[in-house]
Amino acid sequence: MNNIERLLDREFSRNDIVRLLSLTESEDVEKLRKKAFDLTTELLGSNVYFRGLIEFSNICNLNCYYCGIRKDNDNVERYMLSKKEIVDCAVWAAKVGYGSCVLQSGERRDGQFVSFVEACVREIKEKTRSDSMPDGLGITLSVGEQSSDVYKRFFEAGAHRYLLRIETSNQKLFSKLHPAGQDYGERKEAIKNLKKIGYQVGTGVMIGTPGQTIEDLADDILFFKENDIDMIGMGPYIVHPDSPMKEQGMKERRSLLQLSLNMIAVVRLFLKDVNIAATTALQALAPDGREQGILYGANIVMPNMTPKDARKNYQLYDGKPCINETKDECRGCLQKRIESTGRKVGYNLWGDSKHFKFN
Repeated sequence: MNNIERLLDREFSRNDIVRLLSLTESEDVEKLRKKAFDLTTELLGSNVYFRGLIEFSNICNLNCYYCGIRKDNDNVERYMLSKKEIVDCAVWAAKVGYGSCVLQSGERRDGQFVSFVEACVREIKEKTRSDSMPDGLGITLSVGEQSSDVYKRFFEAGAHRYLLRIETSNQKLFSKLHPAGQDYGERKEAIKNLKKIGYQVGTGVMIGTPGQTIEDLADDILFFKENDIDMIGMGPYIVHPDSPMKEQGMKERRSLLQLSLNMIAVVRLFLKDVNIAATTALQALAPDGREQGILYGANIVMPNMTPKDARKNYQLYDGKPCINETKDECRGCLQKRIESTGRKVGYNLWGDSKHFKFN
């Protein structure tokens, strides 16, 4: 048994995490991948769960320096789907066997927006109940920082998962990614509030941002553990040409992909039973990026259900894949991709985080 095998068979220290994230040799990387894939099978089975993604609005009041839909980007055509369009997407998802949907948008906190999201959640619940899914679709929200009262309204309407990415647990790096007025402490407090209300809570980070170190990523993983996170949605940092950060560039794509895959594997091995998404951004780095994510321990995939004419205007980073596919094309493509890894799609199932259910 070599050093990497011994390391993989013990509880990880911070230094161990740093070492595993730094792996580049193919033989060592394969041992890491296989260990994570096998643990996923052992703890979570062979299902990969769909979260049908509805990017219902690209209107945002924030100016995150990395983001393609930031408020001050005048090159984006802004849109907001109607409630009927959103509900119709969700009803379609239920009919084809997706267990869950995700409502995602730019960040707004005004009363009109909050009431709109609340109404969409209620109607989706009402219209997606069936014999196969008596409680309707599982609903994840990703609409940014809100007050505790708003989170409670969404929860009572029927949403039970919430994704709020921290982007980095390094406060100095956080301040380089966000303008004044966006506070790391407030983001962390919002995550705690979501836990108190009863949500399954997801967060995540960008991997490979300018100025980020491997040690920062190790601390991000420790942050997930310390904050009892149930779902992880993280992906590679890919520069957007309209962002203020474009001049800083990005990591070389092959090494960035490997680092992102190492993150998935180490998170799986360290956090065990959380849900981990194979994000679309992986596919922006390699044609089989999402399949590789699954092979490294991910068990969630988010097929895009956003109408095609709107989808092109929701690009947080450059080169987002699948923007010209229909809902049906995306579904069929992803099923084949998942099956190519030896996994299967868990149809008509919420696929809740076992960490949340049994912690």
